Amino acid sequence: MKNKIVVTGIGAVTPLGVGVNSYWNNLLSGKSGIAPISRFDATGLPVTFAGEVPDFNPEDFMVKKQVKEMELFMQFGYAAAAEAMDDAGLKEDADGNLPLPKERIGVVLGNVFAGIIDIADTQDKFSTGSASRVNPRFITRIIGNIAAAQIAISKGLKGPSLTVSTACSSGIDAISTGIMLIEQDLADAVICVGAEAATSPLTILGLSSIHALSRNNEHPTEASRPFDLNRDGFVMAEGGGAVIIEKEESALRRDANIRCTVAGYANSTDGYHVTSPHPEGIAAIFCMKQALAVAGLPLTSVDYINAHGTSTPKGDIIEVSAIKSLFGEHAYKLAVSSTKASTGHLMGAGGVTETIACIKAIEEDILPPTINQTTPDPECDLDFVPNEARKAVVNVAMCNAFGFGGQNASLLLTKYSK
Repeated sequence: MKNKIVVTGIGAVTPLGVGVNSYWNNLLSGKSGIAPISRFDATGLPVTFAGEVPDFNPEDFMVKKQVKEMELFMQFGYAAAAEAMDDAGLKEDADGNLPLPKERIGVVLGNVFAGIIDIADTQDKFSTGSASRVNPRFITRIIGNIAAAQIAISKGLKGPSLTVSTACSSGIDAISTGIMLIEQDLADAVICVGAEAATSPLTILGLSSIHALSRNNEHPTEASRPFDLNRDGFVMAEGGGAVIIEKEESALRRDANIRCTVAGYANSTDGYHVTSPHPEGIAAIFCMKQALAVAGLPLTSVDYINAHGTSTPKGDIIEVSAIKSLFGEHAYKLAVSSTKASTGHLMGAGGVTETIACIKAIEEDILPPTINQTTPDPECDLDFVPNEARKAVVNVAMCNAFGFGGQNASLLLTKYSK
């Protein structure tokens, strides 16, 4: 990369808790955020559990007017962005000014389903005759770009505001887009956000119809088991994540706390199938290789990979095969874990919350575990940091995210040094 870009702020809203500290501590403790669905009656559905955000009170982060204006996925993203801005020291003074010009701060948000919960509920009310009019806020609660707009409006930000929707790679692609804005000198800092709240009967039925979801209704905390022989599908989850990336010179000038360096990024497309990844993982291999090339780092420099690892029978094997194909012997020396075992699959938010796990791993030299590892899969034979967190030097971490349509995204982070 031409100019050094650093991370100065992080924020998280996850099934493991609200706030980065709750998320990270519970992740390291091996806790599961998966439980029976509480937001609606899931009786009769093929899947009755998910990763819901516990104890989330939107009024802790916004005024009542904003709560009414924002659909749940927007609230999650907004809350994560608020924590990240506070963490980065991007606080308004008495005159409403920020440490950086508001014209030089951008927002990029990644999302998959936008306001699908409101859409489904509104249509259901019309279909059943329980409603005859639409809430005036309906449209601006469901369209994806308004989530980023709400963040910009709240702080009067004037920089670029973009929304990325590349299936489950949306979160990392939001960060990659932010990197490109900074590289083109269109911003000094970018608030990169992932936000998702899509757990509803409609999405459960849709994903179940293509056999994507685990149906381990009897043992929900054990349902997400990436790389384990008995995995049977992914677990839907919700939340928000935010990472603030910034020019190094900008961060140093305002004496910001620099957490790590953004070293490389890449995106690729399988060009193969709308749901199935390429069986040989060709584009995933290219994506990881390209991220390393952008960073100018050798394969052997990577200490840890936060894998996409959704817990699907085929997908996990393909990702493991891609890692082994690219890294060769080094694949057996680095650590690979999937934090989706603990959180479920946050879809559009996942790439960002998993990037935060990489940032914390680099800062604290500790590897987050892949829980629910009970029966080894002979085809998944790497070091998945099974069941317990582990101390290890992490100088370079890679985060992968792959999605429907053959979307692939990889991000490389390194320890910061001037």
